[in-house]
Amino acid sequence: MQAAGIPPDYYAFPAALKAATALQDLRLGKQIHASLVKLGFNFHATVSNTEWELALEAFRLMWVEKIEPSSFNLVSVALACSNLKWGDGLRLGKQLHGYSLRVDERKTFTDNSLMAMYAKLGRVDDARIIFECFAHRDMVSWNTIISAFSQSDRFYEGLECFRGMNDEGFKPDGVTISSVLPACSHLELLDLGKEIHAFVVRNDGFMRNSFVTSALVDMYCNCKQVASGRRVFDIALDRKLATWNAMFAGYAQNGFYLEAVRLFMKSMVVSGLFPNPTTVASVLPACVHCEAFFDKEVMQGYVLKLGLGSDRYVQNALMDLYSRVGKVDVAEYIFHSMESKDIVSYNTMITGYMVCGYHEDALILLHEMQTSEKNVEVSFRPNSVTLMTILPGCATLAALAKGKEIYAYAFRNGLESDVAVGSALVDMYAKCGCLVMARRVFKSMPNRNVITWNAMILACGMHGEGDGALALFRKIAAEVKPNEVTFIAVFAACCHSGLVDEGKRLFQTMKVDHGVEPIADHYACVVDLLGRGGRLDEAHDIINSMPVGLDKISASNLFTLEANIASHYVLLSNIYSSAGLWEKANEVRGKMKSKRLKKEPGCSWIEYSGEVHKFVAGDTKPPQSEQWTRI
Repeated sequence: MQAAGIPPDYYAFPAALKAATALQDLRLGKQIHASLVKLGFNFHATVSNTEWELALEAFRLMWVEKIEPSSFNLVSVALACSNLKWGDGLRLGKQLHGYSLRVDERKTFTDNSLMAMYAKLGRVDDARIIFECFAHRDMVSWNTIISAFSQSDRFYEGLECFRGMNDEGFKPDGVTISSVLPACSHLELLDLGKEIHAFVVRNDGFMRNSFVTSALVDMYCNCKQVASGRRVFDIALDRKLATWNAMFAGYAQNGFYLEAVRLFMKSMVVSGLFPNPTTVASVLPACVHCEAFFDKEVMQGYVLKLGLGSDRYVQNALMDLYSRVGKVDVAEYIFHSMESKDIVSYNTMITGYMVCGYHEDALILLHEMQTSEKNVEVSFRPNSVTLMTILPGCATLAALAKGKEIYAYAFRNGLESDVAVGSALVDMYAKCGCLVMARRVFKSMPNRNVITWNAMILACGMHGEGDGALALFRKIAAEVKPNEVTFIAVFAACCHSGLVDEGKRLFQTMKVDHGVEPIADHYACVVDLLGRGGRLDEAHDIINSMPVGLDKISASNLFTLEANIASHYVLLSNIYSSAGLWEKANEVRGKMKSKRLKKEPGCSWIEYSGEVHKFVAGDTKPPQSEQWTRI
């Protein structure tokens, strides 16, 4: 090939390296390596993987030739093992570990690399055992174990090591800080994060470290302190792409979508940086929610132009984008065309189905996820995000049996104590008619937030237990502060149970006693409550006491609740009718008719043999009607 003047590509080099390995010709392998570095192929994944294999082959040849390897050789081999496939890397890494115990004298130097190897292969406990057996720990030892705990989401253990490091007199460096700050970020330990930030400011040079500034930006944004994160970003002395990415993600995660898009546009012009997959995955969610960014689909063309269309993180973000704009078929196509999927891929597609109303498809995908032959790693098992996403689908379909299966899975895997999962379970059981189970889950939760309380209050309300809902409301202040949704749930419970006086009294005291300003939805609920109770004069007084006109409130609500959903128009029309405002009621009905909207008929479901079957009011002969008659 070279004699013919044909330049080798990145497919030729791996084949040549494998041939050199098969021939056990280390000299030839080095020549090939030099050529690929010279031509700039050394960073290509295919070539790099073959290089790791060649390094291991060279180490084997040293052993065959009875050449005593040095500690530096062992470190290199540990690095090679950590970059192999999980099974091969772990098997060879354990062999290397056993060999080093017999021959190596520079224990600290080699053991640090073995710790890093085990951590990268997902065996953090093995890394911890090596660390605990250290006779003499150095700075690298502490940084390696702290980083291992941080990257495996074992943040409390990472913080314990950080404290132990300080107790032994080691001064944190940039690696330490960038490894500890993610713990503050995920655990929302803002005060500790501020202490670390103060340490950074007191020690010159840290603000030039892009890893440190990126971690600070991420910590502040995760703790809902976006302005503080932006200040760190603005004063960072060496803004690398990681710092920009942290700010993009911080804006998007906190709902500052327009700011994220504007900063992205600015970064392309001012910094001249080339976006990487993390950049695109951070900015795409902002594009979805940014109303000023109309042509959202143009982003896929931009992504393809960058050559990032096959990256898994980017594909996950694209799936989310298309699902949010209602094109679930495109998201589905991307999902099925992915060469490798992770738990985020499955969760994103399940979320897409749920957002677009394809609840049955979401349940089918969950089943495929659990029964897939590829599902052999822990990372592919449904996690808390999967469960909290899929449970509302069970509630909508009244798929109680499937909901019970998910609860059993959550219980077996310790996920039922997760606040989001527990709240979703309460909601699912309530909507499937099992108030007793909803209460049991609620009482068993070690931690509850306002969403959990709201779900339980709504559960009592929809089952006609208005007094129970009010009793829960009186208890809520002991744990959390009620929010706007809490009052909507209580008013709905009062409405279903005919507790007109209690609901009205609560409405009159919500601002003074609980600091919650009544919004349009609260007025609408109370008007409906009074109207159903036949107290139309009081309903009219409530309408007249509104701080803004009813027309503006109603219009605002319709836009907020989606203007093309018929049930919202029906509800508003009923409120006008209850208040005696017949002209307004007819006007709303007229708008509904002009938009050709129809209220969906009532539905019922039956779950049989693991499948949920739907029946619509007015069906004269639904599918499989003869089968249901026999049952």
